[in-house]
Amino acid sequence: MIVRSFKDIEDTDRHVRAATGTWESKRIVLAKEGVGFSLHETTVYAGTETSMWYANHIEAVLCTEGETELTNDETGETHLITPGTMYLLDGHEKHTLRPKVDSKFVCVFNPPVTGREDHDADGVYPLLAEEATA
Repeated sequence: MIVRSFKDIEDTDRHVRAATGTWESKRIVLAKEGVGFSLHETTVYAGTETSMWYANHIEAVLCTEGETELTNDETGETHLITPGTMYLLDGHEKHTLRPKVDSKFVCVFNPPVTGREDHDADGVYPLLAEEATA
């Protein structure tokens, strides 16, 4: 059994800040736990724009705080994401987030991330492998 809090991982290697400065992610469950998914709390900052494309991952995202516009860059369709709203990138959709206020999300990735990922120029997380240590 693993028990850990987001406070426990603040300012550790599990607390990742984007090179762009538009988001930060506290990665509480990683590939090295060997459970088949990773779990994160991600904060996106008001007034920023982040374009992403998880070509190598499926991501489920649950908003817990804030208000963010989500655009499906492939269709142009937009959604207002507020607390209690989930979106699932089950088709590897290219998408953009535009937070109206600082917003928090709980995110689940499959396959799990290692914790070292940041978006490349295309908004993609590389597919990094790591042996489970749990």
